[in-house]
Amino acid sequence: MSPMPFSKADALTVAEILRSAAKTEILPRFRNLSAGAIRTKTSQLDLVTDADEAAERMIEAELLKAFPGARVIGEEGVSRDARLLDGLDEADLAFILDPVDGTMNFACGLPLFGVMAAAVMKGEIVGGIILDPISDDWAIAVRGEGAWIQRLDGSTIPLRVAPAVPLAEMTGNVSWRYLPKELRPVVTGNLPQVAMAADLRCSAHTYRQTAGGHLHFSFSSSVMPWDHAAGWLIHREAGGYTAHFDGSPYRPVNRGGGLISAPDEESWQALRNALLPPQA
Repeated sequence: MSPMPFSKADALTVAEILRSAAKTEILPRFRNLSAGAIRTKTSQLDLVTDADEAAERMIEAELLKAFPGARVIGEEGVSRDARLLDGLDEADLAFILDPVDGTMNFACGLPLFGVMAAAVMKGEIVGGIILDPISDDWAIAVRGEGAWIQRLDGSTIPLRVAPAVPLAEMTGNVSWRYLPKELRPVVTGNLPQVAMAADLRCSAHTYRQTAGGHLHFSFSSSVMPWDHAAGWLIHREAGGYTAHFDGSPYRPVNRGGGLISAPDEESWQALRNALLPPQA
């Protein structure tokens, strides 16, 4: 028997769980972290705080109450045991969780961070939820049902990617810090070919901006599923196109090869040709 589809009601259940964790575990710690509450993981660019760990514990517990039998794969859990990612393509229902996306911003008091969760069935992303704890609203997508901003009063705003424009007019977010050393000067040297390229240091807000039509593209050198699974679906349901650097489609089980998201395939190809060498 195939699993039941993931519904809009299910997405709203997840959204409320994320908001509750933000109110309880994240926002009370924002701009209120002691030195010992901020730690490095793999490098000085890879941080974890008490808020990340506490929020992940709370969200996982609440998701398992609401969706008995589901798997919960959180960023902080995987950092302790990478085997948690194994078998993702076989699970009837799994949630991929980033309890505080944009931890560097959060740790330095910059209000540009989010909470992200993706629902995955048999390796396919069927739901994406991104909470902005500061504005207190969500970007949500359900596979085949579109993408929208959900507000506390129940009102919604449809999300739609920006219209395609020539390469020289494109604005985007470029996260290049995890590129191989030899590719960094190539990509950064090619950025003047677009109109603007910044790095928000936050996938949650990057995807909200691109899905909402405020940026044309995003370029990411890392494909960790907690950074992309929810946003990929939101961007896709908003009409966008995403592929790995080699042109292959994105799936949350993929663990290598960067990602480019654009308004359409033609825009993606223009960005790929402009920013990367052919063999990358």
